[in-house]
Amino acid sequence: MQKKQAVKINKPPILFAQTQKIITKIEKKLDGAFIAYWSSGNGSVCHNDVAAFFEVLKEIGPQKRLYLFIKSNGGNGQAALRIVNLLRQHNDRITALVPLECASAATMMALGADEIHMGPLAYLTAVDTSLTHALSPVDRNNYAVSVSQDELNRVLRLWRESAQANDSNPYKNLYEHVHPLVFGAIDRASSLSIKICEEILSYHLKDPKERERISKHLNSAYPSHGYPIMLKEAQRVGLKVKELDTDLNDLLIDLNELYSEMGQQAITDYDELNYHDHEILNIIEGRGAAFNYQNDKDWHYRKEERRWVPLNDQSAWNRIKLLAGKMVTKRFHIR
Repeated sequence: MQKKQAVKINKPPILFAQTQKIITKIEKKLDGAFIAYWSSGNGSVCHNDVAAFFEVLKEIGPQKRLYLFIKSNGGNGQAALRIVNLLRQHNDRITALVPLECASAATMMALGADEIHMGPLAYLTAVDTSLTHALSPVDRNNYAVSVSQDELNRVLRLWRESAQANDSNPYKNLYEHVHPLVFGAIDRASSLSIKICEEILSYHLKDPKERERISKHLNSAYPSHGYPIMLKEAQRVGLKVKELDTDLNDLLIDLNELYSEMGQQAITDYDELNYHDHEILNIIEGRGAAFNYQNDKDWHYRKEERRWVPLNDQSAWNRIKLLAGKMVTKRFHIR
């Protein structure tokens, strides 16, 4: 499908000058450098974030202390490990600033900080792994659905609790809905999640038994992947957590408001079967430099397959800087 030239594509605003002003105010209240990591509801922690973080770190230089603002619903745990490893190479001490949601893989990122400062609206979550496998079950829209270790374990437990003497093996029935290879892949992913947490904690927590205890607790102690772990609960888990300074929390909320305006949905409808998506998904910003990942693609609904497929995909990372007082945006190529 070709883009219709008569249709004006909706584009979100780039508010770099405004966000830089708030970052300047934030750094005046801190004894170190500041980096913001923000993702929209459709964005996620991913491996390409690492390259963007590296560029921001080069811009601000090595620091004795770094403050990392994290707002994200999660993503790839292995990418979180790589981000923490990179940050620890450039900074002696890291403090995570969490005014809002910091879920799943974003919680893993926070675990890499020496301290976590949480505001009144902040929460971490469990980090148990759910997996979307090539052989996963599909939903009514013909998309593969994610399956978690906890879900499978609960089905098996309920089966055993209600089983009669003549009941057949539960796996025989479950395999009709969940492929055996998915079971194996999820078990492997769960072990990986615990390993990642232990490795991230090792950057500042020297007791291996404590690292193991915290990692297993965050992976298996909660009935929901999205269970909100607030400040007091995080302290009970054994994390080094304290309240976020009120004035600093207000500035971070203001920064989040600007990022939310930048990350608003930017949909242009062509007709009932075609539309264009121009949403900004991830933002990484420090003093003097910012990177964002922006969708730039058409979507077409294939009726015979009952699913949306992307077309003309030009989505990419962009580098934003101020040169001679003017905002300059360049494509940042990551492969």
